[in-house]
Amino acid sequence: MRLPPGKIPIDILKEVVFKNLGADRKEVLVGPTAGIDGAVIEIGNKNLIVSMDPITGAVEHIGWSSVNVNANDVATFGVEPAFLFSCIMLPENSEKKTVEIICAQMDSAAKELGIAIVGGHCESTPGLTNPIVVGCVMGLTDKGNYVTAGGAKSGDKLILTKSAGIEGTAILASDREQQLAKIMDPSMLDNAKKFYNQISVVRDALTAYKTGGVHAMHDPTEGGVVNGIHEIADASQLGVKVFEDRIIIEPETAKICRFFGVDPLQLIGSGALLIAAEENKTREIIESLMQEHIYAAEIGELGGNVNKRLLMRKDDSVQDLPRPASDHLWRALTRQ
Repeated sequence: MRLPPGKIPIDILKEVVFKNLGADRKEVLVGPTAGIDGAVIEIGNKNLIVSMDPITGAVEHIGWSSVNVNANDVATFGVEPAFLFSCIMLPENSEKKTVEIICAQMDSAAKELGIAIVGGHCESTPGLTNPIVVGCVMGLTDKGNYVTAGGAKSGDKLILTKSAGIEGTAILASDREQQLAKIMDPSMLDNAKKFYNQISVVRDALTAYKTGGVHAMHDPTEGGVVNGIHEIADASQLGVKVFEDRIIIEPETAKICRFFGVDPLQLIGSGALLIAAEENKTREIIESLMQEHIYAAEIGELGGNVNKRLLMRKDDSVQDLPRPASDHLWRALTRQ
């Protein structure tokens, strides 16, 4: 079986990866689980939240993205990210300048979020055509003071911050600028490149968690908003109903996706945050986010048959919620 680009299919995770996890350790409270992008380890009266992700599809902002994307995963537990390890792999014959750019981006992003870069590795790797940066972020919290993507309950409302396809829009606007300049005016293209400024969900997640009533959070990365919804539903063993017309798609995202023939709901979506919350706290959470100048909207509801996941289309038709085989970013990047 040939694997698609990006995340490997969930059935292979369950059949292979999750069956080869080394020794059992009593300190591991939450280990590898479908839909949960981090681990919880007990250390005395504290819990350590740990998450790891590679940045493979972005080039121009790879160092900056590696900090923010990994920090996002820790923040979705309701925990402030604090420490970063990184592994930087560069194509053969890369120049010192490339290392300087990546490291400067990581330094800037980490300082902005209050994260200390505490170790890692950097090498020139045979066979690579583009740099790859793998980040690992950790955060500490009081024992039990966290949520996971698997904590959603039947009847919870599903909130989405910001819009769909944020990271994918920024990547394509930056890495395919020459192509897009033919169909977008300079100001619109420049705005699209600035979507990188929206990729952090640390403030989104910590604001929502502190407001109360949050049962689960998850940031939709590979596979976009729809895959993120599947992952939170997978982890929580719930069905879901989603209203397409409540999901914001910015004009820049819509135009770029039309040009490359891809679905914005299946485009890598770092920068948005999915929140499953008690119905009676939903309005307060949205208002708290709005006070922080973070747009948020209720886009659906969790519950019912775990296999029943519906997308209520703008034209009033109903279909199964798509589950991407791979992120639509890869489709766009392979189209000339």
